[in-house]
Amino acid sequence: MAQSTQAKKNRSVLVFDTEEVVATKLSSYIADLSKQYIGQKGNFTVVLSGQAEAYALRKLVDLYADSVDWSKWWVFWVDEKVVPLDNQYSNYKVTYDDFLSGLVNKIPTNQIYPINYTDSAASVAGDYEQRVVNLAKKGIIASTESGFPKFDFMLLGMGPDGHFASLFADRPQRYNQADWVTFLTDAPEPPPKRITFTFPVINSAANIAVLAIGKSQADTVAQSIGAVNGQQCVYPTAQLQLEANGKLTWFLDKDAASKL
Repeated sequence: MAQSTQAKKNRSVLVFDTEEVVATKLSSYIADLSKQYIGQKGNFTVVLSGQAEAYALRKLVDLYADSVDWSKWWVFWVDEKVVPLDNQYSNYKVTYDDFLSGLVNKIPTNQIYPINYTDSAASVAGDYEQRVVNLAKKGIIASTESGFPKFDFMLLGMGPDGHFASLFADRPQRYNQADWVTFLTDAPEPPPKRITFTFPVINSAANIAVLAIGKSQADTVAQSIGAVNGQQCVYPTAQLQLEANGKLTWFLDKDAASKL
């Protein structure tokens, strides 16, 4: 049985008994959003993370491979390591191995947007931003009134220090309010070269799901959701202030939620 709290408008926390149940409920949530947005506007723009979320995406394929209209999906990554796409650190590779490989010929390849790899993080970031800009100009990705892209859905994991994407607490990219995509060459965990959507882009998404599993994330979850509830928080999650129309849903197992 899920526990749910509504801390602020359009924000909720869902707690389930096991990782398996979390994956099942999250898959249902994504499938419902897909149907909703395809029905409303003819496509579904999805931003994925990679590593920690792979098991949930596998469940999505297991349960909905034949019922979701995958042909209307457009797939992006909230951040990426600047490595070749077949490198073990690549978020694209993890996502392909655990998710996209189960949907071969279902999502058109020209609707899947991994990075165009070069050794320059700055060049990779500039190229990725321009590709998203082009899709926004065509109306494939919606836009906010302030001009940032408004993706339909983002699936985020959370680092042990509470960071999202590659927006680390002690790196200046966290405070970038101008660019859509930024880069860093000195990430505090390997590999050092990364690109990432900025907080204004993350915050502009219509729907965000944050996934946290296990006791190792309990302290960070407690601090971060405390910030959502208006309490003091030392983690960057406090920066995740969504616009009025955005929805933020935390999907937790009971271990991750054990210190709430």
